[in-house]
Formats: sequence, C-alpha cells, structure tokens
Amino acid sequence: MRSKTWTAIAACSAAAVMLSAPLQPVAAQNGERPVSYSDTFPIGANGLCEAQIMPPQTGAGLFDRGYTIVCRDAAAPVGSLWVLRDAQIADASARFLPSAECREGDGTAVPDALGDSESFSCSDSDLGTRRILVAGEVGGRLYAGEAIAAYSDAVRLGIATLVNDRPVQGNVEIPLTETGDAVAFARAQARALASDAVIAEAYRRSNSGDFAEAAEFFAATAATAEGNNALEARLNAALLQSNLGNFAEAARGFASVRGQVGGDPVLARLLRNYEAIDALNAGAPQVALDIIERPLATGATSQDALAGLEITDALAARLSAEQTSALDDVGGLSALERADLLDGQTDYLAATALRLLGRKGEAGQRLADADTGLAGVRGGSVRSILWLRAQVMGELADLAEDKDDVGAAEAYHGQAIALLETNYPNSPALLSSKAQFAGYLARSGRTQEALAAYRDLVGDAQGKPAPALRRLLVPFFDLLTSDGDGGAEAAADMFLASQLLQRPGLAQTQAVLARELSGGSDEASQLFRKAVNVGRSVEQLRNRVALLEGQAAADPLVAERLTAQRAALAQLETQQLAIQDSLGEYPRFRAVSDGRVTLEELQQTLRPGEGYLKLATLDGATFAIFATSEMARAYRAGVDPEALEAEVDELRATIAYVENGQTLTFPFDIEKSRALYKALLEPVDGEVKALEHLVFEPDGAMLRLPANLLVADDASVDRYVERIAQGGDDYDFTGTNWLGREVRITTTVSPSAFRDVRRAPGSSAVREYIGFGENTPLTQERGTLGTRAALAGGADCLWAPSIWDYPIKADELYAASRSLGAGTAQERIVTGDTFTDTAVLGMEDLDQYRILHFATHGLVTAPQPECPPRPALLTSFGDEQSDGLLSFAEIFDLKIDADLVILSACDTAGEATLGATREAGVSGGGFALDGLVRAFVGAGGRTVVASHWPVPDDYDATNRLIDGFFSVAPGTSLAEAMRQSQGRLMDQSETSHPFYWSAFAIVGDGGAQLRN
Repeated sequence: MRSKTWTAIAACSAAAVMLSAPLQPVAAQNGERPVSYSDTFPIGANGLCEAQIMPPQTGAGLFDRGYTIVCRDAAAPVGSLWVLRDAQIADASARFLPSAECREGDGTAVPDALGDSESFSCSDSDLGTRRILVAGEVGGRLYAGEAIAAYSDAVRLGIATLVNDRPVQGNVEIPLTETGDAVAFARAQARALASDAVIAEAYRRSNSGDFAEAAEFFAATAATAEGNNALEARLNAALLQSNLGNFAEAARGFASVRGQVGGDPVLARLLRNYEAIDALNAGAPQVALDIIERPLATGATSQDALAGLEITDALAARLSAEQTSALDDVGGLSALERADLLDGQTDYLAATALRLLGRKGEAGQRLADADTGLAGVRGGSVRSILWLRAQVMGELADLAEDKDDVGAAEAYHGQAIALLETNYPNSPALLSSKAQFAGYLARSGRTQEALAAYRDLVGDAQGKPAPALRRLLVPFFDLLTSDGDGGAEAAADMFLASQLLQRPGLAQTQAVLARELSGGSDEASQLFRKAVNVGRSVEQLRNRVALLEGQAAADPLVAERLTAQRAALAQLETQQLAIQDSLGEYPRFRAVSDGRVTLEELQQTLRPGEGYLKLATLDGATFAIFATSEMARAYRAGVDPEALEAEVDELRATIAYVENGQTLTFPFDIEKSRALYKALLEPVDGEVKALEHLVFEPDGAMLRLPANLLVADDASVDRYVERIAQGGDDYDFTGTNWLGREVRITTTVSPSAFRDVRRAPGSSAVREYIGFGENTPLTQERGTLGTRAALAGGADCLWAPSIWDYPIKADELYAASRSLGAGTAQERIVTGDTFTDTAVLGMEDLDQYRILHFATHGLVTAPQPECPPRPALLTSFGDEQSDGLLSFAEIFDLKIDADLVILSACDTAGEATLGATREAGVSGGGFALDGLVRAFVGAGGRTVVASHWPVPDDYDATNRLIDGFFSVAPGTSLAEAMRQSQGRLMDQSETSHPFYWSAFAIVGDGGAQLRN
C-alpha cells in the first residue's frame, strides 16, 4: 500500500492516475545556486548558524552586501559579515567595531580562502563581550566578519562561503545549551531577517517540507505586514497547521481570513486551494473536490482584474524570489502568470481528490492539464513549481509501476530526487522522495536494495525529527519484521530509525538537564543553568512584547509599556550574549550532543534483570523493539494506532470519567486490558515476565496509560468472570496478575533520556525531604472532593474560588517524612499560610532538598471549554502578586537539585498546550508528560512520580500508597518501592480497582534508590 502527503504551497500530489502514456519528464536544474543570489545561507554543515541579508545601509555601494550571523541558542545576532567595494583593511576595526578596543589577533578565524588579511581580538565594553574581527581582500573586494569571540568558527566559515560564493563544508563549534529546537531557531532567524525577505524564506521552508519552521516565518510576517500581505501570511499559517495535523487550529485560521478575501483574484485562489489541501489532509477527498469546484467570488476570475492586479511584495516574493537571482524578487512574474500557477495547483488538487475517489480517468486528464499549465509558466522553471513537479514525478513513477514499466518508474523516481537535491537539499521533501523510491524497491522484491536505501535515508535525516516519518518508515519496518519477528540486526535498525519520530518535549528538557549535570555542580554548570534561565526569560519577554504590539496602536498606555518592554528585552538579549560568550570557554558546552542512542549503547546501559520496551506508532501500524543486555527483538504489534487510541480511551473511561464536575469510576474492563497486553507484548511475553525491571517507552495513546494495569494472563480474566457470574463484586479485582504486580516499571520518553538520567550524578542537596500541601481555604473548609482534581470552573477563564476550599490534608507529607526517618534539620513541611505560590517561588534553599513532595490539587484542564488549559498546582494565596497557583512557567523558574519529585495530585502526567510552553519560554510540547512533569524536570528534578488521572482520597488510598512507597527498606529502588506499595492496594478488595493504585508512574529512572 502506498501513502502520500500534502505539502504547503505545492501541498498535494496527484497520485496513481491512469494515463495513456507518461508525461514528458522534467529535467533537473544543473549547478548550485550562488550564495550571492540568496538572502540567507547556512554557515557550515551542522545547521547551527546562518547568515541573513541586512537591508541596504546608508551610504553603501550598489554591490555592497551585509549579513547578520544568527546562531542556535543565541538570543540575538552574534556578529556580521560584509562584502564591500572601495573599502580598506586598515579601516576595518573603526568601521565594524567602532566602540571596541582592538589589538592584533591570532589568525585562527582567518579562512584559507582569504589571502591578504588581518585579524583582531577586541573588547567591547558597551556590550560586555569579547569579539573577533577578520578582514581581507580578494578580487578587489573587502571581505570582513566580526562576532562574539565564542563564535569565531562562524566568522571563518561565513567569510569562506562568501569568497567562494558557494556553501563551504565544515562544522561550527559554538556554545550551546540545546534548550531550543529547530523551530525555536527558526523563530530567532525570522526576527533577525529583513522584513521583505521573511516571507520568501517562509515559502522556501514550506516548500521544502519544514512546516513548523515555516510557520514561525509566516507568524513574523503576519505580525508586521499589512493588507493583503498580512492576509496571505495568515492563510499560510493556517495551512501549515493543517499540514502539522492541527486541524482545529487550521479551521480557526481560515475562518479568520475568509471574510476579508473578497474578490481578490490571487487571495481567492489561495484560500480555495488551501482549504482543499486541508480537506485532503483530513482524509476528505469529496469535500476537497467540492471546494475546488465551488465558483470563486465575483471579480476573482476576471481577466481585467488579473491584468491590472497590483503586485504585492508578499506575492512577488513567494513566486519570484526563487528565481535564479534574488535581485528580481519583485515583479519577476506577471499577475496572469501567478494566477496560472495557482490554477495549475488547483488542477493537481482536483486530480488527487478524483483519484482518491476512484475516478481515475478524470484524474488523469486533470493531471495532464495541470502539468501543461505549470510547464507553460517560464518553462516550468519557477523553483516552487519544480518542487511540485518533483512530487508529480513520484506520482508518475507509481503509474509506471502499475503498468509494470520498470524503466520508466525508476527514471521518474530518479528525476524527482534529482530535482529536490538541486533545489531543496537536505530537506524533508527530499527525504520523502527518497522514501518513495525505497518503497518502490521494496514492492518490487528488491529487498536488499530497499533496506540499503532506507538505511541511507535514516542517516541522511541527521537525527532531525519530521512529521512525515510516521508515514515514510512503515515499509521499512515491515521489511525488518517481514518474517513476523525481527532479530537483533533488525531491532538495531528499527531502534535507530524510530528515534527520528517526534517525541514529547520532556525528552528535550531531560537532555538539557543532563547537559547541565554532565560536570557535576561546578562553576561551568552554574553558568550553564544561568544561560538556560536567561534564554527562557528572553523568550517569555518576547512573547509579552508580541502581545503588546497588537494593542499598542489603539492605546497610548500600552504603547508606553511596549517601549519599556522592548528596552528591557534589548538589555536581556545583551546579557544573554555575554553569558554565551563565557559559556564558550568550556569545551563540554561547545559540543553538540547526539540525541540518538544505538541499540548496543542502550544494552550497555541496562543492568542484569532489566529490559527496555520501545513502542513506535506509525501511520496504520504499531511496532515494538524489546531489548535486554543480552538480546533484542523487533516485531509488529497486534493493534494499529487508531485502534490503540480507541482501546486506551475506553479503558480510561472505566477508570476515571468526569461528568458534571464529578469523577466517576466503573467496573474496569479487564478483558480489554488483557487483549491490549497480548496485542503489545505477546511476542515477548516470556521475556517480559522474567524481568525484574521494565523500562517502558510508550508512544501514541500509551503515553496516556500506565503499563502496570495490563493483565498478564488469561487465568486472571477467567477468575474475574466466574466470580461475577456467581454474584461477586464487579469492583473486586483481587488476585489479578497485573503486569505491575511482579515487574517494576519505569516510564521514559526516549533512549537518550533514560541513558542520561541514569548517568547523571545524584543530588548534592544536604537535606532529605520537603513537603508542600494543605492550602488555606478562601472561605471555609468543605471537606474532600474524593479526588485531587479541581473541577469547578469560573468566569473569564479563571478557576472558581470554591476549589481552594477543599484542601488536601498533609497527613501523607508527615507520614513520608517519618518513614524516611528525616531529622528536624533534614525535613520541612510547608502548609497553610506558608504554602503560597509567592513563598515557594521565593525560597532560595529549594536546591538543598533531595526529595520534593507536593500533595495538593492539580489543575490540568481548562476552567471552561473555550479557555486554554494551563497546568498548575494549587497553593494558598499570598501577597498581592499571588494567584494561588504554581503555574507551569513558574515551576520552570524554580531552582531545585532533586533526585525525586512526587506530584500527588490530579493527572500530573498530562500535557501542556503550545501556549503554556511558550509562556514558559520553551518550545515543543503537546504530548502527555509535557505538562507538570516537564516543568519539574526543567527546574532540576531527575525523576518525577506523576499521576495519569485524578488520584483518589476515598479509602485513604493515595495516602496509603505514598506511605507504603516511603516505608520500604533501605537500598530499595524507586520502582520496587512503588511495586510493593501498589501491591498492598491490589490485594485489598476495596482498593483493587486500578483507579486506586495504578495512576502513578515513575518518569526518569526507577532503578535509582529511594533513600540517599
């Protein structure tokens, strides 16, 4: 079975259309595009720095060019590059660093390509940074570059690239915190790029398949542009959300623009095509066809209107900036040519929809019409259309394959790959094209060639996750498990490839913590932590500035606040660059950590009696890799991701279901749990049952369900069914052989996260335990809600005051402290009026406690359905700055050094929205475990115990569970302590239902000891 994806401006493919003969193949463009024709170019080969064109400077010559240097994890440009005529080396320091004191440098930043040159080492007292400056003459031009000293590699390779007028290979070594991903870097690039170049870069990234990155550029354009340019940016932003699978967000985006498009000939076509693509993304080809066939608004089809259409900068940049020269980016194509391109795209979309509906004859005709129309615009040489035509080559290859025309099929695949390698090298679009060819090889029975192609593809991905990989890797994984059970070699291949799938943001946060702890608590680690915190503060302040920018024009007071916030932001950016400069003096923070772990490396990390189970949910198939220190196996699980979602939803509904503000529990579906165990674990049933400790890396729906409640044998189901048939209690599950009864279980989100937390040095805190809970009621104490969920929403997206009137008793905190045997000097219980959000945030000694324990209400949903959820823990109210909540962003700001954080509250293993993560100054998110767990890891927690649903106070269940957890003998691991305590509740009929004992998961390393 073949599957396709739709992509941005050329976001469709006309798949498997029956034509009488293949269309004429399109030749690839030859030769690299000169750097001098581009507004941006990469510096080096490892993707850490980029040069971005500056607007023309006052007094600059016609052929002079200047670029800012933007690097990952740097809050602002770190330097600049210049190509000038009529300039002298002797004037370089005065011209490029007028406020700095310079002396002769050591020449290490001078590239070989620069002949007659000088280098300088400078000190900029205004910025508080050390800087380097290099200048030299080649061919009558002055090439110069300056930057913060820690970024000297970027100057050396940047100048070499300009001199050679083509990308120069080599790695850039710069100070890195690795707190920002590719999307965060794109956000920084969009802010630094000249406004007239932002939208062209947005389309380039969109066409190459970098949807999330392109979204940042379109967001930047939408925030600063006006009129049709702004509308076009918002349309593209909506489409990109659809391409990323965020259909509700896409629908809101299209709705916000639809009424403003009117009869504009170009915008009307864009809206039509993009909404059709959205329908195809959602698997609704008939809806897409209906949209395509819907007449455009009055005036949108008028040839007179097209002929007289004003050429907007946005539209010109989109379709013209990808020509051979960046100098004809405005006005390069006529309005009629632009309309022809959009109408050609419409024909492609129609062909795709018709093919999916089985109307292959009609689809073939529309495809032929589209190809003819697109090829007629500038000979088909517009680069964005070359991308689209490359996709068509892949579709034509499928047609040829259907007709057993092997030669034509391979030729079409080759042409598609060649087009993309020339125009979009190292892009997700190229990755997709190569994967289609590998899939063709697999279907043709050329297994070894297909496996080699897939292995090359995984290597070419360079560890960069891409949404399309959940589709592209299915044939590869099928080959690896074609005999039903892949051995060690297949497991190693699948293990490495599966790490390219998008993982929860928690994985990135754990990697940052491991990087900080890599050298212990030395001066460098403290500087690293400061760099991380200041970097997040910069992002938070930028978000506030962006909000104010939308309101400043209509309100003078807001405009005044905006001015002050911009000044504060500039100061903070300068501070962050100075910290990065200092961080660059430590080699361990200049190296890029490899986020991927080989299967052999994982096996070396595992101890005797431990096993690792990794799930990978792809499009239409679920795969698993199981490994111990001595063996490994890969297999296809017996449940597809869609069915897995339904199974998990139904299981969770029998555990905890919220209705009318009440948490309801129903008889647990033990048969469904047993079926799910078989579907996921049956091929390794014996090996899993022989383990002492299972490290489980869930994916898809299993991120929302603890593995401990899976039923491990049929006899348990039979006993329960027989007992119920005899009139027994259907809530009594005593005697059930749950997976968690005999096997300790740890949850992790990536192999590197598990490896890193296991390697990390333990806490250096001198005190053992601190507990927080039992907030002060706002009015009067009202008893208990039965669970630790806050279910009462108020008005204006605020929580109802009544939720503060049901405090969680501090009994479990005192019990935990007693069980640990902590003396008065080593333990601390914070309750009542001392347990406020402002007090917790103001504690300067939190990093002196090894174990942090919160027993309070968790807020993980939204107060009202229309409000955005923002994860938080409920506290008492403090001073006038207090809101009685310890929010996701505030938790990130805490400074802790904890081996263990316990979150004894509602659904603390839940997700955080994109908005909540942005408020905290971090990127990623949207998965389970990305909420409060991620926040406490970001604050410095190595392992977190969190809950998957509202934890119960009925039968004193949670108190008993936590008390039992802390009561184990010295030397007991975290996972064993949890297994023993959960086992006691399993064996009591009133608490044997999984609702009472199963909610808590250990995220991190359950093999670590509970007691210091």
